Amino acid sequence: MTFPAPLTGVVPPVCTPLTPEGEVDVGSLLRLVDHLVAGGVHGLFVLGTASEAAFLTDRQRRQVVEAVAGHVGAGLPVLAGAVDMTTARVLDQVAAVAAAGARAVVVTAPFYAAVRPAEVARHYRRVAAASPVPVLAYDIPAAVRTKLPAALVLELAGEGVLAGLKDSSGELDGFREVAAGVRADSRTAGFSVLTGSERLVDVALTLGADGAVPGLANVDPHGFVRLYRLARAGDAQGARAEQERLCALFTLTRTGGPGPAAPGALKAALHLRGIIDCPATAGPQLPLTEREVAHVRDHLAAAGLL
Repeated sequence: MTFPAPLTGVVPPVCTPLTPEGEVDVGSLLRLVDHLVAGGVHGLFVLGTASEAAFLTDRQRRQVVEAVAGHVGAGLPVLAGAVDMTTARVLDQVAAVAAAGARAVVVTAPFYAAVRPAEVARHYRRVAAASPVPVLAYDIPAAVRTKLPAALVLELAGEGVLAGLKDSSGELDGFREVAAGVRADSRTAGFSVLTGSERLVDVALTLGADGAVPGLANVDPHGFVRLYRLARAGDAQGARAEQERLCALFTLTRTGGPGPAAPGALKAALHLRGIIDCPATAGPQLPLTEREVAHVRDHLAAAGLL
């Protein structure tokens, strides 16, 4: 099942604000959604890595999807992660988030046990056969230990199993191969090629990406939308300048946790900007120290966001 046309633009992986007790803060979540919508984003991706989906209970995951989908209605497409270790568990997640209002699901390869390409292909075929909504592949080898081969993605895209790819691998060779392969195959007309790498959005768009899923867009959606529009207008110099500004801002995520989508740093930034009530992260993650929060504040101030 595919979209009638590729999903395009900036589709932030929405952070999940929590209360100090660890419950979903729905009020803050909806303010964050309004902030993103005001920034001009083209869709919303809930229950991804920046959303801390792996740390949420099934009840909380459904609560997030219901709240966001109910809030935006038909105004924006809401994609939801259906991330779990095995095919059977993913099928349960797909059913739950689709029933809660997700317009598409984003699915990783199985993880915990090592899997072979044929097993990954079987996984996606089974999920797509059962899913009432389109299925996008989520390529994030740092989290699941499996890199999705470009040839496999293109094979499944040509079969109509996959409606798109969110590539958070940071590997441009495979990304280029997928983007070029989709353009060359008439069967993949509705397939969406999206980058999840904040620092490579301008390059990915040049290579043929349809859009981006940047965690940092929670903090500065206007900047990523501006970057997307400059790139689409063919203003390479303007797009490069905006990308470099965002790369500088991106260094705020290098505190408070490993990886480029460190939820603690993103939430600290959102709290400092007055968008969410509490910067709490889900356990076992530790809260940022005062020094780390000051680091985030300095980057926001330098970017003119405070």
